[in-house]
Amino acid sequence: MISRSARRSATCAARPDQPSSDPILSAPRIAAILLAAGESRRMGYPKPLLRIGDESFISHTMAIVLTIASRVVIVLGAHGDSIRGAIECGPGITIVENPNYARGQLSSLKVGLAEAIGGGADAVIVHLADHPLVTPATFRALVDEYSKTRQPIVVSRYRGRRGHPVIFDRSVFAELMAASEDEGARVVVNADPRRVLYVDVEDPGVVLDLDTPADLANAGLPPPPAA
Repeated sequence: MISRSARRSATCAARPDQPSSDPILSAPRIAAILLAAGESRRMGYPKPLLRIGDESFISHTMAIVLTIASRVVIVLGAHGDSIRGAIECGPGITIVENPNYARGQLSSLKVGLAEAIGGGADAVIVHLADHPLVTPATFRALVDEYSKTRQPIVVSRYRGRRGHPVIFDRSVFAELMAASEDEGARVVVNADPRRVLYVDVEDPGVVLDLDTPADLANAGLPPPPAA
């Protein structure tokens, strides 16, 4: 867990993935990748810095994923300086930059994945920094199912709609790295349905897109400061 009294740092040092004391995570080694590189054009304000309670989206989500992964890789791009300044560094936090964030979400996933591969991850759980309403129970459910089945791809699903988070096993890392950024990670997910496990959860947060101030209002969240 990140100490709230820790001084905010301009950088977070990388470290190799370490086995967790949690028996579920002792094997395999699961790293989390948080994608926070988008331009937030429709919101008019960096979405990772929006508020949920007394926390920013990015801080709230970091705290959750640190309960199920031994390492978190945060990928920044647009608004990188502002978002970096809002991240409280701590053990297991690595920040990387995607200079080509305009190429789309997969370009950021590739940057985060390269970092996770270098740290020896057996799998990654990928989530979006602007999806803060996913419950801790959903993250745990995906990790539990992956740990039991070792399916190459494990996807959260709410009432028939798939969303985030998603777990990718190392067996598909090379495919993700080679995938066309125009098509996105979906081309890997859709390549072979037999290797995809869907975890059905009663958690609308997995499919809730918060792209505009109106979306925030509908979700009961405060508007961006500029709105």
